[in-house]
Amino acid sequence: MDFTPLDPQFLLDRLRPPSGPVRIVLDTDTFNEIDDQFAVVYALLSPEQMTVEAVHAAPFHNSRSSSPGDGMEKSFEEIQRLLARLPEVDSSKEGFVRRGSASWLPSDDKPVESEAAVDVIERALASPLDDPLYVVAIGAITNVASALLLEPEIRRRIVLLWLGGHARHWPDTQEFNLRGDPAASRVVLDCGVPLVRFPCMGVVSHLHTTQPEMAEHVKGRGAIGDYLFQIYSEYHADQFAYSKQIWDLAPLGWLVNPSWAQMELVSSPILTDSITWAFDEGRHTVSCARHVDRDGIFRDLFTKLDLAASNR
Repeated sequence: MDFTPLDPQFLLDRLRPPSGPVRIVLDTDTFNEIDDQFAVVYALLSPEQMTVEAVHAAPFHNSRSSSPGDGMEKSFEEIQRLLARLPEVDSSKEGFVRRGSASWLPSDDKPVESEAAVDVIERALASPLDDPLYVVAIGAITNVASALLLEPEIRRRIVLLWLGGHARHWPDTQEFNLRGDPAASRVVLDCGVPLVRFPCMGVVSHLHTTQPEMAEHVKGRGAIGDYLFQIYSEYHADQFAYSKQIWDLAPLGWLVNPSWAQMELVSSPILTDSITWAFDEGRHTVSCARHVDRDGIFRDLFTKLDLAASNR
């Protein structure tokens, strides 16, 4: 593997917000909780801003799965459930949904080959240098890290958006996506890929919504709206004075309208063995969100759900 540093100006150019529609691959641990489902739907209902070329199932391991591989399979199945409720989305093309890794990386120099990793490589290498593939990762970064280890050249042909880790000022970075596979997280932070990072606590943690808001703007918007309302309502037993973060909308919101996120160019953080941040200002540059516009993003999601339902 050769992670020779990319030209600094090339990297800065890649980190600028896109000026028009982009092609994306969405890498998602869709069954982990309920936010990925909203993000998948949002991406698919935003064809004017992005073309979803593929959706990849990412591994996860928590109370909703027995292992990373089981989490990946459950995510693969959940993606199918979402697509079945979106008749206006053409997802019939072969290979639109791919299975990802069934295990974490054994170390930060050993990839785990999967359908998803191979698909990222093939799509990236087929992308012209002036039209990079946007890889939007909203789960553990295993699939993407494996692709980078297998073919470092794709760093020049992709822009990686990752919802991973906490804010730079947070006392730890024990965030679910990052700590699930620390080896993979180190790969994407260290390899020099153009990285646009959306931290969880301290940045996107205010992307909250409530059951009354869901009932007003999501329920009744076709089969997909009813499904999103159902999984939201079932996720937490006591809805009194309760709100839920829908974290994973953040990177899609930035692609829809870059003004909905305040970004800063910073050195790529170092992930320590204790899962905290360390900093070296001599490291390569990444783009990192420091604020996102909660109202703008949710307003756009609700509008698109309503429009899709009325068009049916």
